[in-house]
Amino acid sequence: MVLYMKVLIADEVDQECPSRLKAAGFDVKEWYGISQEDLKKVIADYEILIVRSRTKVTKEIIDLGKRLKIIARVGVGLDTIDVEAAQAKGIKVINTPQMSTVAVAELTMSLMLNLLRGTHLAIESMKKGLWEKKHFYGSELRGKTLGIVGFGRIGKAVAERAHAFGMKILVYDLFVENEVLGKLGASRAGSLEELLSGSDVVTLHVALTPETKQMINARTLSMMRRGSYLINTSRGEVVNTKDLLEALKGGQLAGAALDVYENEPPKEPWERELISLPNVIATPHIGAQTREAQVAGAIAVAENIINAFKTL
Repeated sequence: MVLYMKVLIADEVDQECPSRLKAAGFDVKEWYGISQEDLKKVIADYEILIVRSRTKVTKEIIDLGKRLKIIARVGVGLDTIDVEAAQAKGIKVINTPQMSTVAVAELTMSLMLNLLRGTHLAIESMKKGLWEKKHFYGSELRGKTLGIVGFGRIGKAVAERAHAFGMKILVYDLFVENEVLGKLGASRAGSLEELLSGSDVVTLHVALTPETKQMINARTLSMMRRGSYLINTSRGEVVNTKDLLEALKGGQLAGAALDVYENEPPKEPWERELISLPNVIATPHIGAQTREAQVAGAIAVAENIINAFKTL
């Protein structure tokens, strides 16, 4: 039994997380929505910090966390945590990459279907009391080429679902094996340019790194097929949204669907203009927001902490 190790949960998680930690003997404090300033004031009292994407775990926070042994992220991305600063102090950083695979893949398919059929516009029209059946001619996924940039857990899950819709799958990922592609009926693109120019729909599933930051910009957008579509459910900064706005206004792209943004919530004038376009579907970073994913993430982070603590 672990006793008196103090845990601070800074962002809302399913109760499976604190319940399991308390049962294992941890002293758990739930302070959902804690401000950065308050976090700085109290972090020195805790051995374990649990966060989601809202809380930024900066080098300053890490330096103030004199007793910190574990920083746990409920979710996949670690771009809101200064991992190098944590590792330099011997602090273990853990996440739950498996929790949101199905949720994000299903959201991606939902956005794709909406984009090509214009379902969101038809729904909005009906809610206004209109009957504009002749206005809503869409396209089918069947026979279209889906370009998947990044072929990790989520990219593979999207490919499985898109294949079932009769789509052709084109993948750009430097590390994916041919055997994996073959099982999913997918082809490998030799370069990002090849994928962009050969796809009707492009969906992004990459981590935010120096190499992927703003990889979709004016230059790469110009490589895409005129009248194609872009979906981003990965990280907002992978796309230069100013350039995306111009590509949409100029007709280079027929539409885009975004669940992530450079600023969350969007605040710049071009971001507001972008999400207001009728051919843009915008959702508020809900990729992992399913009941199943939240429970899975809560259980996974608690079990990971319990297991990790045994090795400290």
